[in-house]
Amino acid sequence: MSSARRRTAPPPSTGRLERTEATLVDRYAHLVRLAYLTLPPELGRHRKVLVAQALVQRALPRLPAAALLPRQRTDGAAAEADWLYARVLRSALAYDRRPRGWPARVPPPRALRPRLPVVWGLRLTPHAGGAEEIALSRMLAEAPPAARAALALRCGDDMPDERVRELLLAVGEKDPAAALAAADDLRAHAGTDPRTLLGSAEFDACSVRTRPTDLLRRRHRVRLGCLVAAVTACGTVLTVSSSPAGPPEDARTRPVRAPRVTPDHLVHTSSAAWADTARVDFTAWPARGGRTDDDALLTRALDTWAAPPPGTAAAGTRATAPVPPTRGARLLYAGDVDGRAVVLLHDNDRVVRYSEPLDSPGRPSLDVARADEAGVTTAAALVVARHDGAVRYLTAPWIAEAQTRDLLRPDTPGRPLHTTKDGVTDPVDTPRTAGACSGLPVLQLRSSVRIVEKHAFLVTDLGGLTPTHLSYTPSPHSGAPARQPREATGPAALTAWARTACELRALRDDGVRAVNLWDFAEQDLPERGGRAVWSCTRVSTWAGTGDIQVHLRPPARTATAPARLVARDRSTATCSRFGQHVVASTAWTTDSGRRYVLAAGSRDIRRLTVTGDARATEDGNTLAVRAPKEATLTVRGRTAEGASVAAVGGPRAP
Repeated sequence: MSSARRRTAPPPSTGRLERTEATLVDRYAHLVRLAYLTLPPELGRHRKVLVAQALVQRALPRLPAAALLPRQRTDGAAAEADWLYARVLRSALAYDRRPRGWPARVPPPRALRPRLPVVWGLRLTPHAGGAEEIALSRMLAEAPPAARAALALRCGDDMPDERVRELLLAVGEKDPAAALAAADDLRAHAGTDPRTLLGSAEFDACSVRTRPTDLLRRRHRVRLGCLVAAVTACGTVLTVSSSPAGPPEDARTRPVRAPRVTPDHLVHTSSAAWADTARVDFTAWPARGGRTDDDALLTRALDTWAAPPPGTAAAGTRATAPVPPTRGARLLYAGDVDGRAVVLLHDNDRVVRYSEPLDSPGRPSLDVARADEAGVTTAAALVVARHDGAVRYLTAPWIAEAQTRDLLRPDTPGRPLHTTKDGVTDPVDTPRTAGACSGLPVLQLRSSVRIVEKHAFLVTDLGGLTPTHLSYTPSPHSGAPARQPREATGPAALTAWARTACELRALRDDGVRAVNLWDFAEQDLPERGGRAVWSCTRVSTWAGTGDIQVHLRPPARTATAPARLVARDRSTATCSRFGQHVVASTAWTTDSGRRYVLAAGSRDIRRLTVTGDARATEDGNTLAVRAPKEATLTVRGRTAEGASVAAVGGPRAP
């Protein structure tokens, strides 16, 4: 047992239960927020609200018993508060743990236990926050549970680090230092003080919005329940009146099939829901198009999704579950586009496009793609049709304006893009995959002020159903604080993207969710060669993996001169919020013919060291040293905390 797990006074005795209950009531909102932030984001906001309330309400013990508490406290109220925090935090961290051998498809044991409160016919969600709250929510969803808890305790409850560390140790967290470090990263990238953000309505699971569940779907369930009851009664009578020796062998071995989903099971979201929801994603899309009532078309789409017949042109992105639709599938669009009938559907973490020719005997097509944790930008549009090197998009209901622009022409303003009343755009050129890279078309979208003010962003087609979101993180030399990526719509972002945009063509059909271009360092080139910019391009996929490319952008005669690729790495956390330290190096030849090795590191790199055929050490985050041709070199950086960082593409630290 860790020595940090200390015993205090026992948990509330019978005589102290009333005082403990008073402490719980007094700290109820804080405890619920801690549970809400710590619980798995996969639960969704409605279930997280209910589970968080349940964990806090069950925190009081039924009978007095000994328990490990965070630390010895002489203040009785403080000790009771510590005991409650530990109990709630332990339950939240353990909520999704499965015993060894537990089936992966079965919810964890704690999710199967009935618990109060129970809500029927309503969905409960915290009130929507602004752009910074939404950005922090997405960062929290990607952080480890212990890091989320540490941030909540630090910034939501103003706990000192030592108390947070002891509390994490008390609930069984093996590495509280790592949790605190991850909380530091979250705090640094939040922009606004996390204390302010965590105190907003976005994270207040005690002040919620209520909305009815789908009323039409509820009617179908009632009818289905009556039908099931009647069939069960008939089956019981038949079972009693007959005594078969047992089912035939083929019946015993026949696999169980998923229940068939029909158009009656499809969810139709209200057209006004997007402006009054905390989930700005595909669940807020209404059903649009001229054939939303065409049951025959919808039936063909659902049946093809469940079991594509021979001849269907089926495609899916990496790591997309090949399972049939569920009865919670949502209709997004059904209509005629460019000579084909098109149906767009959403089912939990997937989006699906089914299309069939209107007149010709051509074969139908089915595309399935991941869409889990989509948000304002990544759920902003879907490709509704492809034809003759162009795509039409169906834009989200919160998109107020659409434009097209060329990334290779950063000084040319965007051109307005017409959309129909259903949100279908005019054709937009797709990036060419072969030949000269003479243009890179992108879509510039602007969100409605009812969602977030002054918010425009870029997306581009890389072959998937969902366009790829492009973002930008400016150089530290620009004076910008360290925080999450910005939208790539400003002059500096467009100028940087113009020199690396053509690299996007190689990412087609890879299930790319977002690409961020981070200018992490600037360096004066040797012999007055001008000022160069080091950048790291991170490619994040829907599957969760991330690849990077490091480029050097020396001075150039044209705004679109390609940047120099100096290193790359695959399946890495580097250049993300969980891998903020980056070091890179490259050979460089000056106009005089002298050879150098250049190296640079990100904001927190304090020293660079070169070993091998050339040796040098330089304080700071840039270095230039003379080196022989084809020299074998190793470059490392060191952070202010003393951590060693290997150059991208070089040998890693042991």
